[in-house]
Amino acid sequence: MKDHPKIVIFGAGAIGGSFGAWIAEHYDNIYFIARGENEKAFRKNGLTTFQADHPDSKVNVPIKVISNIQEVPDADLVVIGVKNFSLETVTREIKQSTGDRPIIVGLQNGVANETILPKYFSKVIYGVVGYNAWIDEPGVIGYQKKRPLIIGTKDNELIDEMKKIALIFNLGVETRITDRLRDAAHTKLVVNLANSLTTLVGLNVVDIPESSMKLFQKLFASMLFEGTKIVKAAQVREYKIEGLPTWRQIWLLAHLPVALTGRRFQQSTKNFYISSMAQDIIQRGGQTSEVESINGYLLRLAKKYGVKAPVNQAIYELCKTSFSKPGFKPLSVEEITKKVKLFT
Repeated sequence: MKDHPKIVIFGAGAIGGSFGAWIAEHYDNIYFIARGENEKAFRKNGLTTFQADHPDSKVNVPIKVISNIQEVPDADLVVIGVKNFSLETVTREIKQSTGDRPIIVGLQNGVANETILPKYFSKVIYGVVGYNAWIDEPGVIGYQKKRPLIIGTKDNELIDEMKKIALIFNLGVETRITDRLRDAAHTKLVVNLANSLTTLVGLNVVDIPESSMKLFQKLFASMLFEGTKIVKAAQVREYKIEGLPTWRQIWLLAHLPVALTGRRFQQSTKNFYISSMAQDIIQRGGQTSEVESINGYLLRLAKKYGVKAPVNQAIYELCKTSFSKPGFKPLSVEEITKKVKLFT
């Protein structure tokens, strides 16, 4: 790998765009693929990022914009930031233009990319993203807090390449190399389970009555606790990821009386920012989500290891039904609870 590799960001959305912008502040050999309104905004104004707690402290970065990977066929490193449901199509496009030349870094939630990317490329690195981000408008991205990016490979190969990549990525965001990729990815997946529930209720998109928070907390805690049981059965060891609840905290939330945990939980939900799933379904009016690659995957894992996950199964079925219809509107917590009880 070159000392000054040519990097392409394919999928400059909330995560790819923020991550790429932070690096582009300090590294000039990086290109962003953008189309439509994003391309116009990127070419005119570059990329702007801001931390949620400091909305006036915006950082703007001029960037190099291309509309097609064919414009940089000699890319050394391609960072793919698209969602799992778009990954196969994008990966084919990259392969047709670059062949098997570049190193690929996949920044998807879950582990579906571990099946898709190796079909097309021999040098693949996976990233576990520890922060939440969202698009305010084309070219303007907010993030909750800059947290470390964890990178690794399935069989702990490409060590030298990862060290060089981490040196570059660390210019913009702390990047750590792990030899426990499976543990890290599945630990993050447990927390990602809640994206389906927060999308169903439209958390921080619509107002949830305080009287509904007790039920919401029970659903939330049950989903995550079931998730920890599933991955433990699959021999996953907890991986500490800054900013995510620990498995002990999840256990306490699921088992202690709401009278003891409710106030803190309500306060914490005020700091939840709209998830990537809610951005797809509610803000953009889409009908495709990551429910299958996150919730569906863990439920298949539960079946494989004989773990009961009735709350997750009910939420999964409700999401599949609700999100597939055009014009989804958030449901009340009470309505969701009734449907979960019917299923369980």
